[in-house]
Amino acid sequence: MIEDVSKKSPKTATSDVAKLLNTARDGIGNGVLHLAAINGNYAVLDLLLDQEGLEIDELDRMERDTPLHKAVRYVNELDKKEWDQGLPVVEILLDAGCDPRIRNKAKMRPVDLVDPRNTELRALLQKAEYGMMVGNDVVAEDDEDDEDADSPSDEE
Repeated sequence: MIEDVSKKSPKTATSDVAKLLNTARDGIGNGVLHLAAINGNYAVLDLLLDQEGLEIDELDRMERDTPLHKAVRYVNELDKKEWDQGLPVVEILLDAGCDPRIRNKAKMRPVDLVDPRNTELRALLQKAEYGMMVGNDVVAEDDEDDEDADSPSDEE
């Protein structure tokens, strides 16, 4: 089906494929990233996240979960001994820019869903959340430093 979309108009193939992927839903409202995260399928997530224009923080219809919420639920369902195998599923979504601050229908962020015993996953999500909160401030401060470098007071 994706090949059919891309063959119709090569100039708009990327946006057509992204539109198809962004609107595709299963019977209960999960998008393609949700389904890959629910199943812990790292390879499919990697493939999908390479698609330009893909909406990475889409909400499902039932719980209003993002794919990151679903990935955390996937890790929670694993046996404690397998938690480290589920971490890459969460990491790839965070690396792609998924927002860990988004709350679902129950007003819960992905970090709020983490099994309390899984300190590694909790720390990963907290670090990502903190990074998103201060990320813009760090860039602004760096830009200000660059501007000051050319000021007359530095030339003395």
